[in-house]
Amino acid sequence: MSGSNDGGQGEAPRTRGSGTESVYQALRGEILAMERAPGSPLDETRLSERFGMSRTPIREALLRLTADGLATTLPNRNTIVATIDFSSLPTYFEALCLMYRVTTRGAAQRQGDAWMQVITDRQREFAAAVDAQDAIAMIEANREFHVAIAERAGNSYYTAFFARLLDEGRRILRLYYSTFDDRLPKRYVEEHEAMITAIRAGDVEAADRLAIAHGEQIVRQIQDYVARDLGKAKTITGL
Repeated sequence: MSGSNDGGQGEAPRTRGSGTESVYQALRGEILAMERAPGSPLDETRLSERFGMSRTPIREALLRLTADGLATTLPNRNTIVATIDFSSLPTYFEALCLMYRVTTRGAAQRQGDAWMQVITDRQREFAAAVDAQDAIAMIEANREFHVAIAERAGNSYYTAFFARLLDEGRRILRLYYSTFDDRLPKRYVEEHEAMITAIRAGDVEAADRLAIAHGEQIVRQIQDYVARDLGKAKTITGL
């Protein structure tokens, strides 16, 4: 009979937008993990074949990645993984350090423990990832830890901006962690713990000092790495 669904044995229709979301999440994860090198192509036809869907959700996912700064559309309309502009790092670091301070201070100024459990949960995940020497999990947990602090601070604009900065820096962090063979020093865990203590105590000045020190030492380490191993970094990233 026309219009039969074959007894319900056919494939369930895909929820509108779910295809775009699945492609976006998969490609975003690969880009941030450096599995797709900066400058490598994001070909719609090949991606359509890989994911088994039309080019429309592929194109929409690529547009989202471009909006995130993770992909670039060239004049010929081809899309590639965004390159890493090492020359822009000083201004990036300036913004990053400012957001460490603003969000950590803001969190210490807020009363109540509503967000403290979330923050400590994210810290527990970060510490576990460090113990496991899982670089991708470390980077993700570090992001979520600082985003949780920003959410406690209560300014949604700061939270969104900081989250984007942390995402943009994930590829640099991946390169940097490789210099430790993914054995991140325990001081990163200890610095997070100290920040939690200051936030919980409502000690704004201590929170500010800790945020400054935390940001500065990370920036210094990455700057030293780039200055020392820029050639290696460019080889890894395909630049």
